[in-house]
Amino acid sequence: MTRDGTVPGAAGLHLVGGTALLRPQEQVAEAMLEGWRNQQLARNLALSTIEGRLNAVKAFTRHADAFPWDWAPQMVDEWLGDLRAVHHLKQSTLRNYAEAVRSFCAFLTDPAYGWAAECEKRFGTHPIQVCHEWNTAHHLQESEADPSKRAFTRAELQAFFDYADDQVHRVRGAGRKGWLPAFRDAALFKTAYAYGLRRRETRMLDLADFGPNPHAREFGAYGVCYVRWGKAMKGSPPKRRSVLTVGPREGIGGMDWIVDVLAQWIEEARPACAHAGSPALWPSERGPRIGFSQMNTRFASYRDAIGLDKGLDLHSFRRSYVTHLIEDGWDPRFVQEQVGHEHASTTSLYTCVSSDFRTRTLRKAMDATMRAALDTGRTKR
Repeated sequence: MTRDGTVPGAAGLHLVGGTALLRPQEQVAEAMLEGWRNQQLARNLALSTIEGRLNAVKAFTRHADAFPWDWAPQMVDEWLGDLRAVHHLKQSTLRNYAEAVRSFCAFLTDPAYGWAAECEKRFGTHPIQVCHEWNTAHHLQESEADPSKRAFTRAELQAFFDYADDQVHRVRGAGRKGWLPAFRDAALFKTAYAYGLRRRETRMLDLADFGPNPHAREFGAYGVCYVRWGKAMKGSPPKRRSVLTVGPREGIGGMDWIVDVLAQWIEEARPACAHAGSPALWPSERGPRIGFSQMNTRFASYRDAIGLDKGLDLHSFRRSYVTHLIEDGWDPRFVQEQVGHEHASTTSLYTCVSSDFRTRTLRKAMDATMRAALDTGRTKR
């Protein structure tokens, strides 16, 4: 709230009272959007979130061909119907668009901001809420991810990493300059899997984001990965967490091989990069940090080259990390902490255990039941 008692986004802060406007309708509509933007900034929402919402409202305004004080629910019906039937947008995207319009209308109709009174005074009408339960999609399921998205099988993961390594040897053997980016990408993909990282978390890693684990000194300087750009809660900064390097246990292989991968990249290959002076772990050929498009393009090219399922994407490394740790017998709570999930139910959504794991679990349970029955029989005799 400002010193004069007005709230961020209020009409009084964006329209000077008593001043004649040359283009009143256009100027008031623009002031409404600017006020809404300020209100969301005051709520500490991410700039990318605010920008996406503003773009959605502008798109609806263009489709409706009307100003906010003239909007009606039927316009929302037509807009969302067009986006679904003609443009084939996903339901989750449609719901986000509708939520942006609903939030904007809630802002305009809130008496605290004064926009309804301002419109009534200038245009003889006022904005209303046009998004309701009966004309927008509901969020009914805990997870609405594309069903084609899944984890790698272990064989697929090995094939992917082998192909990535082959590209480094092929390019370097041919005497071409592209071996460093190929080396970087191979190490990047392996790091994303070995620590169960999201795409942004992987991209934003710096050299300083690795350190020793005093309880596992065998991993040297790579015992812990400090994630500083974790997924944020609404209105909060990026969530930090530390991810421990997972070693072998009780005859089960771990992911300690990532220590050699990181050491080779950081100590041997990375110093030859053009932007080696950057703090970023993954510098690009033209800038201090690799971009999302580079990561996506290289991943897709490798996946398609070896004929893997289109449902595999960069996030599949994270799904695979959770799945494989659970299959190997790691405690679900430990896995939850490693990947930074607030709720165990979220971790369970990532778990795509293989049929082989289920078969072994079933066999183990049946064997235990059979042994108990035999022991009981011996006791009775």
